Amino acid sequence: MKKFTNILTLRALLLLLIASMGISCTDDLDVVPQDDDDFTAEKYYENPQAYRMFLAKLYGGLARAGIGEGDGGEDIGGIRNDFSPYLRSLFTMQELPSDEAVIAWQDGNLPSMNTHTWTSNNEFIYVMYSRTFYQISLANEFLRQSTDEKVSSRPVDPAIVADMQSYRAEARFLRALSYWHALDLFGKIPIVTENDPVGFFFPEQKSKQEVFDYIVDELNAIDADLKASQTNEYGRADRVAAKMLLANVLLNAEVYIGEDRYAEAAAAINDVLASSYQIAQVPYSYLFMADNDTNGAQNEFIFPVRFDGQYTTGGGTYYIIHAAILSSMNASDFGVNTGWKGLRTRREFVNKFDDISGATDNRAKFHTEGQTLDLTNISNEIYGYGITKWSNKKSNGENGSDPGLNFVDTDFPLFRLADAYLIYAELAVRGHGSLTQARDYVNVLRNRANAPTITEANLNLDFILDERARELYWECHRRTDLIRFGKFTGGSYLWQWKGDAINGSPISEHLKLFPIPSRAITANPSLQQNTGY
Repeated sequence: MKKFTNILTLRALLLLLIASMGISCTDDLDVVPQDDDDFTAEKYYENPQAYRMFLAKLYGGLARAGIGEGDGGEDIGGIRNDFSPYLRSLFTMQELPSDEAVIAWQDGNLPSMNTHTWTSNNEFIYVMYSRTFYQISLANEFLRQSTDEKVSSRPVDPAIVADMQSYRAEARFLRALSYWHALDLFGKIPIVTENDPVGFFFPEQKSKQEVFDYIVDELNAIDADLKASQTNEYGRADRVAAKMLLANVLLNAEVYIGEDRYAEAAAAINDVLASSYQIAQVPYSYLFMADNDTNGAQNEFIFPVRFDGQYTTGGGTYYIIHAAILSSMNASDFGVNTGWKGLRTRREFVNKFDDISGATDNRAKFHTEGQTLDLTNISNEIYGYGITKWSNKKSNGENGSDPGLNFVDTDFPLFRLADAYLIYAELAVRGHGSLTQARDYVNVLRNRANAPTITEANLNLDFILDERARELYWECHRRTDLIRFGKFTGGSYLWQWKGDAINGSPISEHLKLFPIPSRAITANPSLQQNTGY
């Protein structure tokens, strides 16, 4: 089923771009169709599989820069297309400003993401902002085109007609996911839905409370229309994925709206824990390998972004795997043809493991040969330990499917059950759950990693934050976690190059949010910049 997110034809993509370009007034669709053949929306929908192809584009938008990457087929303009995939941009925003990662590259304004010195002119921030609203615009168009009236007037495959209610709910889930990312990263943002006009207008910027309420309402509204736990195709959203997203939104409510919603978060996470998903009874490393859709890891993946070395050229795990391979490492050990000598980790993350060899905690996956622990110079790849967590090798030792060993098969778990276990533990410490059950959940994960078990006495917020780092590093959680635990800004927790100081320096509260990109404000003058920028 890896082909699902890659079956959209070029003509279909062009149609979607044309249909969607009128929606955006935030400069999020800086794209021009590359084919001047005359075709209309109705001509496209003559294909009985058109809706499935459109839905595939929505899912594929999390993974790829666009159809025909490298020859003008990317979705977002204004930046090199290999820098622009959604998941890669999310990694940049969530990991590089944290204690878990740095990148050596000096491209454009990328170095500022390591040191909290970004501005509203940062092109990498602009791409993430654009990506979220591009995804939203596509979801809106899918919903416009999939009403009962439109579907009944077209030659749609009967199986798709029968499943259309779920298709529409999945589109709304993906839209809510992007709205959550936009809220988390940018705060006050516009809300545009399928009920807004198609054409040129300036979407009104909404308060964080309004965006928060909209996401929560949407996720509750689609619950009954999504498929039950693990009854959808692997890689497509089910009811549990929506509950996991809802739990994350509610868990961070104090950050977003200044209101404690932990009790509701606990209710949502309990629904996840009661589902059919299971902690994968495989080595920790299997979760991040080329066959993680078949080696047992898939039993834990509530919502993965799918990759295939023959069909998904580029994207998130392609970047993470290649960029983490340093000169002192062998690319062939990771099932690829070359390393890009960029990503490493910081001293403070390494120090969260008592034994960095991995012998007493298999999650400690560091490359130390030829590297220094101290990150004296970010731009020099020898400073900072390497990370060996992600690989294009299969659990049987074979390489991924791309004969050239360039593109990768490794899926990326945006949500997995281990995260739900740790959310439960955090909520228990915050007074919304059983500490005994929390201890047991944490120990399930530690047992898999061959790490020493803990007691209830170990459970406090500092431990939970560190345990989330040990279990979930480089999975696009860290910035959000540090903010929720009160450790991202200020000086209570410092890491190397925080605040652009070698041993860390306190940073301002306004950096909890990224700036609204200046290009977006130019395109939509009604937008107001976030405080401090």
